[in-house]
Amino acid sequence: MSEPHSIVFVIDDDASIRDALRSLIRSVGLRVELFGSVQQFLQQKRPEVPSCLVLDIRLPGTGGLDFQRQLADANIHIPIIFITGHGDIPMSVRAMKAGAVEFLTKPFRDQDLLDAIQFALERDHVRRLQEAEIATLRERFESLTPREREVLALVVSGRPNKQIAAEIGTSETTAKVHRGQLMRKMGADSLADLVRMAEKIGIPTTKS
Repeated sequence: MSEPHSIVFVIDDDASIRDALRSLIRSVGLRVELFGSVQQFLQQKRPEVPSCLVLDIRLPGTGGLDFQRQLADANIHIPIIFITGHGDIPMSVRAMKAGAVEFLTKPFRDQDLLDAIQFALERDHVRRLQEAEIATLRERFESLTPREREVLALVVSGRPNKQIAAEIGTSETTAKVHRGQLMRKMGADSLADLVRMAEKIGIPTTKS
């Protein structure tokens, strides 16, 4: 269903609700950790695995919607599923516009929550893969010499080797060598592959 080390975090101040959610989530083989408040959640170090947050709207101290905003402000990305017994349309619209995966009003169907959790975990898994890929590409880019970076920007802008050589003041043969070296270092198999990599890490290009 999902990665074996995925974690579902639950924040709800009602112990009976927490226990019920733990039983439900564990019934599909997922790991779950429970918290009675946002403060308790923040005190625990979270492992770097796909995760999501089942979050009650009304909590002691920091409420669910305020915590959603705090996470966004801190650039912490974790998919959120809101649950509440006191929801209204403006509240749900605010939550969803801010990026919540789902907004469920108690009592809700168990399957609706499980479906939302699965979707949230898959979203977080994809995000982590994308971030890891970008980190790898940036490391490769950092391994390039200043001249190779200059040539890369020209290559992904569509310049032929002859024009690249003229722009950087070298021979066409040398330009080809630089091009080959940067392709190898970036792990690019084709020009299209290199362009895709450049776009992902925001390498600036010059106009043809």
